[in-house]
Amino acid sequence: MNLSEIEIKRVIESKLSSSRFIHTLSVQELAIKLAKLYKVDKSKASLAGLLHDCAKWMSPEELMLAVEHYGIKLDEIERQNISILHPIVGAYWAKENFQVHDEEILRAIRLHTVGDEHMSLLDKIIYVADYAEPTRGYTGAKQIYQLAFEDIDRATVETANQKILYLIKKGALIHPKTIKMRNAILMRKGISD
Repeated sequence: MNLSEIEIKRVIESKLSSSRFIHTLSVQELAIKLAKLYKVDKSKASLAGLLHDCAKWMSPEELMLAVEHYGIKLDEIERQNISILHPIVGAYWAKENFQVHDEEILRAIRLHTVGDEHMSLLDKIIYVADYAEPTRGYTGAKQIYQLAFEDIDRATVETANQKILYLIKKGALIHPKTIKMRNAILMRKGISD
């Protein structure tokens, strides 16, 4: 049984804090705008935007239980950094609870935090929309928002740059997938700084 978007929104709203739900709706809205611009399926962008943080309500213990439940294989960085598990668990949770079987949507959910060296346009849209949607207060979020409407690759690279700098300042681990994604786009597009 497929749930309607309205039913999915109700479930998501009941699970997330009000500020996280507002963020989710803002990501969804930006994802739709970017999908129109880049000629990506708007319904896929909408659903991926709506579901990108669908597991964000889970505590660290619940995330680890979900990893076990779904038989998810974690790499060393993921085991050490529980904050990057919600997208991985979220893709499984969306499939199980909302019957989302479209791999493009599930992949965009899964990759919206650390990325991957083989990002599709939909993946990039959700990755950038999550970081730069208008309610975000991050330094540089407004610049990335504007850049997203000019060049999604540059916006993706700049999002990765800002995330990497933030993690360095925090003294946190940086997932190699983020660095590989950034480097892959730079090399493919010849847009190194």
